[in-house]
Amino acid sequence: MGDSNNLEESLKPFYQRASEAEERLARLEISVASKTDPKNEELERTVAELQSKLKDVTAELEAEQEKGHKQVEQLTSENAKLKYRIKHLAQSLEEVLSKLASK
Repeated sequence: MGDSNNLEESLKPFYQRASEAEERLARLEISVASKTDPKNEELERTVAELQSKLKDVTAELEAEQEKGHKQVEQLTSENAKLKYRIKHLAQSLEEVLSKLASK
């Protein structure tokens, strides 16, 4: 038992230092958590602004893409109608030219 008491006495300062270190660490963690750094706040505001602008620009881009898709659809439809008219005009012209040639 003498060795056990000796060992405990030898380790006592280490346990005490470890306890003190844990207490200091806990106080530091609380201190860091409670402090608001103006630079961090400014960075957070800047990031929030940039995220907001990105969201707005993304919405605008999506609206423009939708508008572009609608325009493409309209132009495709108009193109198909014009091709149909050209086809029938060409047929009518051929018929007229054929009638004129036969006279």
